[in-house]
Amino acid sequence: MTLTAGIDVGAGAVKVAIVETGYCGERLRGVCFERIRRRTVESVVDQAFETVLNEVGVRRDQLDYIATTGEGDTIPWRTGHFYGMTTHARGALFLEPKARGAVDVGALHARAMRFDERGRVLEYRMTSQCASGSGQFVENIARYLGVALDEVGTLSRKAEKPEKVSGICAVLAETDVINMVSRGISTPNILRGIHDSIAMRLASLARGIKVSGTVLVTGGLSLDAGLVAALADRLRDGAAVVDVRTHELSVHAGAIGAALFGAFRHEKLAAKQPSQNSTTFSEPANAGGG
Repeated sequence: MTLTAGIDVGAGAVKVAIVETGYCGERLRGVCFERIRRRTVESVVDQAFETVLNEVGVRRDQLDYIATTGEGDTIPWRTGHFYGMTTHARGALFLEPKARGAVDVGALHARAMRFDERGRVLEYRMTSQCASGSGQFVENIARYLGVALDEVGTLSRKAEKPEKVSGICAVLAETDVINMVSRGISTPNILRGIHDSIAMRLASLARGIKVSGTVLVTGGLSLDAGLVAALADRLRDGAAVVDVRTHELSVHAGAIGAALFGAFRHEKLAAKQPSQNSTTFSEPANAGGG
């Protein structure tokens, strides 16, 4: 049995996962999600990591490998670091074995990736620096509208006549929202307009790499039912058949994928050089691009 941890450090939150691999396959033992807010990243990582260790009932020295992803390469006690593109692909495959593509919507960026049955990334695309297709953008809009983040998706699904917003720039889009409120546009119609705008950008990324079949939404907005529905509508209109799905643990996909790649790396090193299984590596041999 191999016991490994994955730590995904994002711009807005830290996700930690512990997985167990062995003859019986792969099993998720525990996860933790902590928003960074105004705290230091180091303190949030420490808190989230200790929380999941206590949940699983293991000590840090009992872990065979501690893998990081995202911005986690600054964690000094990690064993190795893996590219976010590959960890999200591997985590998506773990959560949804039928998936051959993923759309990761984080706090600042979004990306789409296409991968094979082993989770090897074949092609990917990312958004530009503009935040209008990100989780932080949705959070800003929700705050302005006085809506809790966990209510955004439900309200969006109630829209009857979505209001079109700018899909080019976050600043222009937020100005659009201010004007909509002053014109008395309902909150559901504003939110669905926001979701449609984001979905248009995400669908463009996905079509650009020719995704087809089952696609899992991962990242911070993966549980936003309004966005998932808007993206499904956008991709339903394309030539390729695309089944957009999410999972209750989609936000942890990067951490799960990192832990699984850590197990892969640990087992390879144990077979070849048992005395050097704590050496830091940047990527497993079959991880693909990232």
